[in-house]
Amino acid sequence: MMGAFALALILSAWKLYKFMPNKQLEDDDNTKESVDQLTFIMIDTIQTSSTPPTHKELFILIKSHSDFDEKHFWRFNENRLHQLLQKYYTIHNLSSIEEIHKKAVQE
Repeated sequence: MMGAFALALILSAWKLYKFMPNKQLEDDDNTKESVDQLTFIMIDTIQTSSTPPTHKELFILIKSHSDFDEKHFWRFNENRLHQLLQKYYTIHNLSSIEEIHKKAVQE
């Protein structure tokens, strides 16, 4: 009886191990490199625009950026842009797209 229990436990652990993902997906856009690339595209887009874009305009401009890979960032949406902006604001003590644009123009 104890042997059957041990065998069932080992089999269950093996099934759980096989079920869990153990390699990174090709289109995973939550890695540090992907987030850095999206942030770079976002800042580059804000810097190259003549006037500070609105949130919606920025989203459209980012999706049309030459470095934006539609297949890799297929989950990119306005909410993800909002999260990127909030993270950037927190790191650089800014509060709006206009401030990012003003800072970029000054540099």
